[in-house]
Amino acid sequence: MAERSLIRCEVEGAYQNEVDTSALRQAASACLKQLEEEGSALSVILIGDQRMQELNLRYRGVDRSTDVLAFTVDFQDPDLEARYLGDVLISVPRAKAQAADRNHDLQAELQLLVVHGTLHLLGFDHLEEAEKEDMFSCQAEILDQLGVEVDIKA
Repeated sequence: MAERSLIRCEVEGAYQNEVDTSALRQAASACLKQLEEEGSALSVILIGDQRMQELNLRYRGVDRSTDVLAFTVDFQDPDLEARYLGDVLISVPRAKAQAADRNHDLQAELQLLVVHGTLHLLGFDHLEEAEKEDMFSCQAEILDQLGVEVDIKA
């Protein structure tokens, strides 16, 4: 029997009616399954632009909002009895703007960002071209498995 991943979704009050958290959990689970990390735990937290800008400045020294931040923790959580990978934070306003720019719906953009952030928690990056190709290829494969159609190159 496969281990079940533990994925917590938290949505800032203003956005609760706009988000399907079960689809976000499914996206993170698909990512963990693809990379053979089932049984791991993580949190997906959806916030506003102001909070995202504050976090981006504090932790990356960049004084502007961004779409997604991943904070890797990676420890064995005795309460969960699972490996806790970390937190994926997503700016809902940025996701809305990107979805409109890319001509797909908000939920598809959020699923893309969950997969992207989860891949970061698992050690993927896109600073170098080779890394970017690996990460975006894996991301596209996971989104395809989920039936999520997005233009990830935009």
